[in-house]
Amino acid sequence: MASETIPPEAIEFATRMYNAAREGQIDVFKEALPAGLPANLTNDKGDTLLMLAAYYGHPELVRLLIQHGADPNRLNDRGQSPIAGAVFKKEDAVIEALLEGGADPEYGSPSAVQCIAMFKQQDKWGAKFEAAPGKGKAPGL
Repeated sequence: MASETIPPEAIEFATRMYNAAREGQIDVFKEALPAGLPANLTNDKGDTLLMLAAYYGHPELVRLLIQHGADPNRLNDRGQSPIAGAVFKKEDAVIEALLEGGADPEYGSPSAVQCIAMFKQQDKWGAKFEAAPGKGKAPGL
């Protein structure tokens, strides 16, 4: 859809939501999600609200978004998953929240499993990733 067909107010609102996700403004989402904000709202790079909340280290917001239907395995336009981003940023509480929410550590490119190998975090996450409830359940690439 061409941006000239989207009302400027809608673009401004979406921008505010993306910024709120980056900043972890959970109160904004406690109001907006029950009022109808799509939990999988996605920006022009394919980053969902969940991806932004995960990457910027907001585990409580990650849990809230998942509770409202955000897909923990939704990849951005570069094929990255929220859990791989959390591994990259060493956001341990976010990784835990995503695993609890059904994130598949084998999904995406690079996957979270590949990331723990790259960043030498297998001792920390290997067993948890192996036992993850969402392991192998994301749709194939």
